[in-house]
Amino acid sequence: MSVLSFFSLTRNTALYGLLLLLASLPAAAAPATLKTTLASYQLLQDEQRFDGLVEAVYQSTISAQTAGEIIELPFDVNDYVPKGALIVRLDDKRQKAQLDQAIASEARARAQLTDAESDYRRKQQLFKKKVLGKATLDKAETALKSARAGLELAQAKLAQAREQWEYTRVRAPFAGVMIERLVELGEHARVGTPLATGLSLEKLRVQVAIPSHYASQIRENLQARVQIPDSGAWLESNDITLFPFADPQSHTFTARVRLPDGQHGMYPGVLVKVAFLVGRQQALLIPDTAIIHRSEVTGVYVVEKSGQIHFRQLRIGRPAAGGMRVVLAGLEEGESIALDPVAAGIALKQQVKTASHE
Repeated sequence: MSVLSFFSLTRNTALYGLLLLLASLPAAAAPATLKTTLASYQLLQDEQRFDGLVEAVYQSTISAQTAGEIIELPFDVNDYVPKGALIVRLDDKRQKAQLDQAIASEARARAQLTDAESDYRRKQQLFKKKVLGKATLDKAETALKSARAGLELAQAKLAQAREQWEYTRVRAPFAGVMIERLVELGEHARVGTPLATGLSLEKLRVQVAIPSHYASQIRENLQARVQIPDSGAWLESNDITLFPFADPQSHTFTARVRLPDGQHGMYPGVLVKVAFLVGRQQALLIPDTAIIHRSEVTGVYVVEKSGQIHFRQLRIGRPAAGGMRVVLAGLEEGESIALDPVAAGIALKQQVKTASHE
């Protein structure tokens, strides 16, 4: 044993002995201002935690919907791309010319329809006055129907031309990261040419390998929490898919936990902790702030009904909701503990001092 290890062990042993000595001394009543709480059993969710791999729900390759020379590429590989942002722009001279022509054709067809409607109404009035014959009115009606059909055709061609022109501006279908750019400036893209591949950062899931003996419990509850790596906060999820078959080599089931939409500081390829609900159990809980840590000794100050204060060493478990902590050993239900360990320590010293004078 090294000299440093020897002194460390001696110090910890002396500290623990001092705490036990203080706890065994007779004590006076605790101050009335010392706030306490009772250790109590509560029903807690029983969880099992596993490592999971974050995946993108959406990963897609965008292809060209029209032909043209590539004249603008605003984003590069690994860049964050907002939803709707321009990622590729093609030369639009040909599409713009077709659009202008379609606009002119639609305007001409609209004017022809206006003329046909006016001519039909005029001849209809003349027919009522028996100035024109039925054949002439029928001819005007046919011309009106033809003009309406012509306008509909022109409008369809205009919509198609506008769509082709809009295809020269390729935009991101979702917010995410460009992981691959498949073209460069100056290249000529044809219809169907792959342009870029991206993955979504707002729609993520976590894939987890589950031991087979937990599969039925997880399938029954379908509730999980995913820990955010940097902040340590947890995201709740009820959108869980457990595959109905096990891997023949690892004998594990695959679970997919869908995260809430939005960016939560997690990225595809990152390992995270996933806690699955597997049941519920009774646990003895106390406030985490009431626990005192002194070197390797962990405990609380127990306040007896007589007012005496004792230090009690505990074995504690996992944290619980509401700032509580599970007690594994060292405390019984209904025992009163001090909420403020600093104030309780001062009160204990005062009790020892009073007892020594007596």
